[in-house]
Amino acid sequence: MKIALGSDHGGYELKEILKKYLDEKGIEYTDYGTNSTESVDYPEFGQKVAEAVKSKECDRGIVCCGTGIGISISANKVPGIRCALCNDCYSARMSREHNNANVLALGARVLGRDLAIEIVDVWLKTEFQAGRHERRVNKISEIENKYVI
Repeated sequence: MKIALGSDHGGYELKEILKKYLDEKGIEYTDYGTNSTESVDYPEFGQKVAEAVKSKECDRGIVCCGTGIGISISANKVPGIRCALCNDCYSARMSREHNNANVLALGARVLGRDLAIEIVDVWLKTEFQAGRHERRVNKISEIENKYVI
C-alpha cells in the first residue's frame, strides 16, 4: 500500500509525526507538501493528494490541516474521492467499512498525537465490506457523475 500525504501549515507537524509512524510500519508514502509551518493555502494540498489517489499513483491518502475541514472539502472536489474527516477510531473504521473512504482527513489542532496515530492505524487496517454498502457508495458516485461536466 502506498499513501499520499499532504497538509497545510496547520497540519505540517502532524504530517511529520505520521511520516515517522508510516516509516515504523514499513508503509510507503509520498509527501505532497507542505514542507514547513509557513502559511500556505490548504486547497492546493488537498487537491494534490486527491489527484494522486484518483490517478492510482497512491492507493489512499491522508490530509491534515488545523481542523481537517477545509482540506477535506478540497479533496472531495476531485471526482472519485471520498475523503472522511475522522476524530475518533469508530468513525475511521466505519468510513472504510461502509463508505470505502479513500482519503482520511485529520485536524491537527483537534486531535492529540496518540489519538491521531490510532485513527490512522484503524483506517489503514480496515477494509471495505462491500455488500449493501457497495450499492450505497455507487449511489454516491451516481450523484457525483450527474454534476461532472
